[in-house]
Amino acid sequence: MTVAGSRQLRVFPSLDDMLGELTNRRPFKTADSLSGSRFESAMYQGEPMILKYISVDDDWIMRASGDLRCRQLTLFESGVLDRLPPSIDHATVAVAPFVSSSGHRGGAFLLHDVSASLIPPGRTLIELETHLRFLDHMSDLHAAYWGWDDAVELFPLAHHYVLLTPTMAALEQERASRDAVPPAVAQGWTAMRTGRPATYGALVELARDPGPLASALASTPHTLIHADWKLGNLGEHHDGRTVLLDWDRSGAAPATFDLAWYLAVNCDRIPLSKEATIDAYRVALQQRGVDIDGWWHRQLALTLLGAFLMLGWSKTGDPGEFAWWEARLADGLQHL
Repeated sequence: MTVAGSRQLRVFPSLDDMLGELTNRRPFKTADSLSGSRFESAMYQGEPMILKYISVDDDWIMRASGDLRCRQLTLFESGVLDRLPPSIDHATVAVAPFVSSSGHRGGAFLLHDVSASLIPPGRTLIELETHLRFLDHMSDLHAAYWGWDDAVELFPLAHHYVLLTPTMAALEQERASRDAVPPAVAQGWTAMRTGRPATYGALVELARDPGPLASALASTPHTLIHADWKLGNLGEHHDGRTVLLDWDRSGAAPATFDLAWYLAVNCDRIPLSKEATIDAYRVALQQRGVDIDGWWHRQLALTLLGAFLMLGWSKTGDPGEFAWWEARLADGLQHL
């Protein structure tokens, strides 16, 4: 057993070593997990915990991104997150590797039970104060890692843009996946092809070869991103810290990737306009000493295009929402 970083994350040599210190293990189901991972509740050193198992056997995101060695486990083992700003709590207490039934490396993640702090599911708008705090803490994360280079081979930028595509959905259908997201992706893309064929064609071309988009973004400043600031991964501690769970797609990428995803995935619960939200994040980033001259508008246009590529399929049932993102298409394409 080793201890990584100032936050005293325990890195167990094996899953058996970790399980030997847990009691009262029981199956557990979360309200917002969409990846297919398995969960248990348990007690560890007298405290209630949640144990999450992730491997390519169970997790369609890992399969779609070719993650055969559990990048999230690598992230926590590496100590990269030791520099997290104090405003962010990943809630992870310990990690351990295991070998999946298909022979690939998986990871077990022991987390504080922060369920009482998480944003409740639903369709109601979050509080304005909460929304602005999330943007502040997002900028804390990005400023703390500004210019960070990925030396541990986490999630490649281009892989984000092939995750939520018709090809992924077809492959998951072939393996008789029971996960809810892949068929929803297929249905959304089909609806786009029928209702907005020109937009569909432009996005499908990008999905087939995201290299130009990734290359264009690579010429703009990078940082460490979390990559999934959906409200289901977010919470608020009483002391004002932000709970930020599920770092499986973390890696080096443009800061506005997180912002664009946040706008797209939480569109029905954000209490400000997208434009006002973008401005609030930009100001917060500048207040933390980040110079945005020369790259901001280009990077933002490209990451908004990327967010539309990733999540446009989910917006086909909302004409107004789809139209806002469709209007970003031409602006983004001109920067490729």
